[in-house]
Amino acid sequence: MKLYNRRFSKFILAGALILITGGSCTKSFDRINENPNTPEKVPGNNTLAYSIAYYGEFLYDLWGDMNEPECFGGHLGKIQYIDESRNVYRGVVMENLWTYHYRVLNNLQITISDAVSNNKVNMQAAALTFKAYVAQIATDSWGNIPYSDALKGNSGVITPKYDDQKAIYASLLADLKTANDLFAKNSPDALGDGDFLFSGDLTKWRKFCNSVRLRVAIRLSKVDPVTAKSNIEEIAGDQEKYPIMTDNGDNAFLTWPGGKPYNEPWASNKSDDGRDDHAVSDTLVNILSRLKDPRLSVYAKPASDGQFRGVGIGIPDNDRLPSLALYSRIGARFRDNKQGFTPYMRVAEVKFILAEAAANGWNAGVSAQQAYEAGIDASLAENQITNAAYKTNSGVKWDGDVKKIYLQKWIALFKDGHEAWAETRRTDVPVLPAAKGSPYPGHTRVSFHLPYPNSETTLNKTNSGPTVGQVKDNFWGKQMYWDTRTGIN
Repeated sequence: MKLYNRRFSKFILAGALILITGGSCTKSFDRINENPNTPEKVPGNNTLAYSIAYYGEFLYDLWGDMNEPECFGGHLGKIQYIDESRNVYRGVVMENLWTYHYRVLNNLQITISDAVSNNKVNMQAAALTFKAYVAQIATDSWGNIPYSDALKGNSGVITPKYDDQKAIYASLLADLKTANDLFAKNSPDALGDGDFLFSGDLTKWRKFCNSVRLRVAIRLSKVDPVTAKSNIEEIAGDQEKYPIMTDNGDNAFLTWPGGKPYNEPWASNKSDDGRDDHAVSDTLVNILSRLKDPRLSVYAKPASDGQFRGVGIGIPDNDRLPSLALYSRIGARFRDNKQGFTPYMRVAEVKFILAEAAANGWNAGVSAQQAYEAGIDASLAENQITNAAYKTNSGVKWDGDVKKIYLQKWIALFKDGHEAWAETRRTDVPVLPAAKGSPYPGHTRVSFHLPYPNSETTLNKTNSGPTVGQVKDNFWGKQMYWDTRTGIN
């Protein structure tokens, strides 16, 4: 939906108040410390709005998405200030990303508690859905993280235990099923004008909820196929009870109003910050060129010589071209529109999930070929491309090879670095070797996870110690629970 600056800023400010008012009163001086202009309780409408917008602003921007997830996921490379794509990270950035995730999760938990107290069933369901969405990205970024104890600061838990990723995934699946059941009650409460995703459309929220559950389930397909199969078949087998995204009108896109400070984050990095640090990766350009993919001219701009040419991810300085103008920059749809979008989830992704499930022999309610081709059609349509012949191209035409599903899904995920990086770690499609310019030689794949922030090793050392002890070279060591690849490091 379109956001309007006044309404947007109102909800951002009101949600932020929660972060600065906690602990401001003492038992003895509560009345003295009361500030009538700073509320201690904020309606769930505000905290939900704050969570949705804040997550897009700080986890899909330069630092939260472009520099590392999009580079690690193979879509982008850096042409200036290349450190991040070479595994040279900034400690303060990791501290911030960790904080941002838990800040949003805390606000969502406040929203849920408020909704339960005030019998706002739909608000509870929406907040539970978005909480699961955020938590999955958090655990897929680091692996084992504090979760079950992480949001109990008001109860005195300041050093939360670390949860195993397997347990976190089980919790996510359960929460998303609960959220769907809450939506099914058809409660009369409205989400209000703080619903920046779907403008209060509860049907779309419910579709988003079940589609996220499909995402969580398919991530487990190689490590726990029984759980993955049962969740996907339950949803696909009864789409009246478990509706899912069916067309691009269901996409969970956060659309920005434009105008400082509410320009779309990728466009803001270019227009407001004056940066030109990223190009499309050589991996993406080469694959799209080989497949004669019409999305190439949408995802990328021609270089100064008229050719599409990507940059190697984390390449050494002496391997770079003599002129930065010879690299293809990010396409206008994704980079130049201040009123652009942040893609939380697309229908194309859902189609490819169903295609993979069907290819596995599971009951997805559709054949693998039908869902695969529907995923391609949805991605092309999203990018305003009509090209029925593309599906007959060599390397694209369906022949039963599940790797084609993986590849087309990865292509469709452009601008969603979190999911692209996770999927390449799960499927190894496309194969993404470690950056040649990395200070950590000998690794055969891109990063397994983000580095843990120093605050966890100092302030929560007892709980973080066993997990951090499995880290190697900050980005490697223990793989994700769902990453079953062997012979890599």
